[in-house]
This record gives sequence, structure tokens and C-alpha cells, in this order.
Amino acid sequence: MSAKTYEVRTYGCQMNVHDSERLSGLLEGAGYVRAPEGSDGDADVVVFNTCAVRENADNKLYGNLGRLAPMKTKRPGMQIAVGGCLAQKDRDTIVTRAPWVDVVFGTHNIGKLPVLLERARVQEEAQVEIAESLEAFPSTLPTRRESAYAAWVSISVGCNNTCTFCIVPALRGKEKDRRPGDILAEIEALVAEGVSEITLLGQNVNAYGSDIGDREAFSKLLRACGAIEGLERVRFTSPHPRDFTDDVIAAMAETPNVMPQLHMPLQSGSDAILKAMRRSYRQDRYLGIIDKVRAAIPHAAISTDIIVGFPGETEEDFEQTMRVVREARFAQAFTFQYSKRPGTPAAEMEGQIPKAVVQERYMRLSALQEEISWEENKTQVGRTLEVMVAEGEGRKDGATHRLSGRAPDNRLVHFTKPDEEVRPGDVVTVEITYAAPHHLLAEGPTRKVRRTRAGDAWDRRNATEAAKPAGVLLGLPSVGVPAPLPTVTGGCSVE
Repeated sequence: MSAKTYEVRTYGCQMNVHDSERLSGLLEGAGYVRAPEGSDGDADVVVFNTCAVRENADNKLYGNLGRLAPMKTKRPGMQIAVGGCLAQKDRDTIVTRAPWVDVVFGTHNIGKLPVLLERARVQEEAQVEIAESLEAFPSTLPTRRESAYAAWVSISVGCNNTCTFCIVPALRGKEKDRRPGDILAEIEALVAEGVSEITLLGQNVNAYGSDIGDREAFSKLLRACGAIEGLERVRFTSPHPRDFTDDVIAAMAETPNVMPQLHMPLQSGSDAILKAMRRSYRQDRYLGIIDKVRAAIPHAAISTDIIVGFPGETEEDFEQTMRVVREARFAQAFTFQYSKRPGTPAAEMEGQIPKAVVQERYMRLSALQEEISWEENKTQVGRTLEVMVAEGEGRKDGATHRLSGRAPDNRLVHFTKPDEEVRPGDVVTVEITYAAPHHLLAEGPTRKVRRTRAGDAWDRRNATEAAKPAGVLLGLPSVGVPAPLPTVTGGCSVE
């Protein structure tokens, strides 16, 4: 008998992407196999891992659920599950608005999905189970990694901040930290499987240690990562300026495999708006961190998140944001137009900005950042960089006879395909010859190709996938090293 198939659709931040890897691992452990690419709902189980932060998140969910309703009618036994932040928030309304949904589960009990699906099948009624607090740290769950060479590693879940635009703390709960030994053991196991790049994840990643009583725990963790043989690249996201201390900057500068890259949300350059947002830093503090990072790591690429049009934002407030952008010279900025989020204090604030004003400011900020990004990328022309080859990063690579990858500072590089075989996870040395606002080009010959254990892992994954039979018996799922890590920008703090 052929195995039942599953599809997981992910919305939102990096935490959701990693949670979806766990959902896939749980389903494969229960005997399901992933549906082919492009199945578009034609699976036995379709799981929506939702976000409550992004604009119109609920409309998008119910629109997608509506499109699946006729498919479910025609396909007896098909099941639909909804999890994630929107499920945690709207637990009581999802089944009412979409009665064909079989399972609703929250952010704290993703490990229950296979049990809830089976219970819904046997009892022939929807199962809604939302835990109010974390039942077990999710990294203990089986995981179907989406890359052979790069991996997310959660170091904490939850957030202790009270930003007025963000509902995440109410949905993810207070911060809970993992033991450092557990984190390092997971990283060592990943490296043993061939992973050469890891990204440490947390809602407020550099607050790590507050739950275990060690203010320098994050910098110590970065340094400990430097001692793991075979781990070539370490990144982390997203930090908060409040917790960005000098010991973290020193650890970044002094640990060779911690990459010269920093994504640190600004949200606004105005002290008055930062206060209204309940962000605990001010403009001077933020720019001071940027200066210290650049002094310690001259080639660091710094990116940020910015919200335009927060309630009460005046033209003067907006100009303060533009001032910070000019001074900080971000390599990239993810800019968002403020929109109300039900359940957040900001949604009830006076001084909501007209949409036309927000749009006009957004366009001005985007134009400024585009100019700066291009100027900053032009400084890379002539540099020789080590690029880790990626899978799926260059949509035009086939037509241009190029490959793509990421520089140490995470800039996207397209380079001329060398004569010898190069696999995702391998490292090439190239000279940058051209810069665009959002990518770099290396049009000359590749200086060097270094075959890596990560490339070997990619080979093994492909061999495993190719060897899979069309149907896999229930109870005997095959778990290979999966496809590449999706590129996700911003975090739960963005609007």
C-alpha cells in the first residue's frame, strides 16, 4: 500500500520555517511522505503553518482554505490542519469559518499534530487543541531539514518584550532558553551529517541567557560555536538593540566562523516613535552599536527592519528615520508600511496615519535605501570572496550559465559556472566584477573550487531522493537530507 502524502505551507518568519521542518519530520515519522513539488493541495494531509503578524494574514488563510474545500469534497480521507500563530490567536473561529478543517493546533504543541490527525480521522470531527504554555522545547522533535548544508538551530522560544505593534509575545509566550549543552550537541550532530552553516534562532536571539541567569550566555555560545570542527559559518537572527552588548561584538569579531553580518531591527529612527513602540533604545544607542560593530568588523554587512507610518509619526519623526538610514548605511533594509494588527496596543492608538501618507513616505525611504544598497555593493567590486554555493538562489542561473551563492557577509553572488563540478555546499573563490542593488556578479573565471563535506551531504541527499520508490509502505518512511533552506527576511517583529 502506498504511503499517505503531506504538504506543509509556511507563512511568516524564520521561526515558522523551522517549525515547519519539525512538522515535516513528525509527519514522516508517522509514515507520511512529502507530496511532489507543485502538488498544490493534492495531498492526503495539507498543513498551514500560519503567521499573525503579516498584513491580511487571516484573509490569506481563509482564501487558501476556501480553495481546498472542493478538493477535500472530491477526495475522501483528505485532512487539513491549521497551526502556528494565527491558530493560537483565532482558535475559536477557524473551524467556525472553515468547518472542513480537521485539526487546529497552536505554537506550543506542534508535536501533537500526528495524534490530532489520527483522532480527527477516528472520531470524524474536528480537533482543536491549543496549549497555553510550551509543553516541550520543540528541538526535541524530529526534523526534516530543508537543506543539506545549512540549518536553523533554535536557542530560545518566546519573547519578554512588549512592543506595541507586535502580538508575538502573546502567541509564543515568555522567553524560554535551551541549555547551552543541548544547543551545542545539536550543532555537532548537524555538522557530523555534513552541515557547514548554522543560523541561531530566537525571537530575541541575543537576549539568550535571561531565562538561565547568565547575561553573557549568548557571547559564550558564539565562542563555543567557534570550537566546533567542521562548522564553517555561524549566523544569528534576530537580535534586539537593547541586549546588544560589547561582549557580543567582541565574540563576533574574535570568532572566525561567526560571519561578518548583522541583521538588527531599527523600526524607527525617531526617539518619540521608539518610545510609543515601547522599544527600549533610542537613536543614539542604536547608531552607537553600529559604530562599535563597524570598528570591530570593518567589512560587516548590516541590515535592518523599518516600519513606516506608525501611529503618531510626524514628518519630522520620519525624517529622523531617514537620517539614521543615511548614517547607518545599511546593506539592506526590509521596510514595511504600518497596518493595524488586532490585539496590539498600537491598533487602538490615536494618530493613525492616512494610507496615502504612509505610502508616500514608504516610497521615499525605499528609494533612499535602494541608492545606499547599490553604493555599498559597489564597494565590493574588485574584492576576492569565498562564496558558499547555494541551491535555488539564482532564478536565472540556467539561462545565464551562472551559479549562485552567499558571501560571508550574506550578500548574494552570481558567478560564472566553472568547468569542474560544483555542488551546493561547496565553496568557490571569485572576484567581484559588478554590483547591483541586491546582488553581486563575478563574471571572470572562478579562482578556486573547494569541495566540502556539505557538498558530499548534498550528493547523498540527491542519491537518496532518486532511489526512493514511487510508493513507500506505511511505517517505513525514508528521510533523506532535504532541499535548500528558504530565504526568509525579517522576523516576527516586522509589520
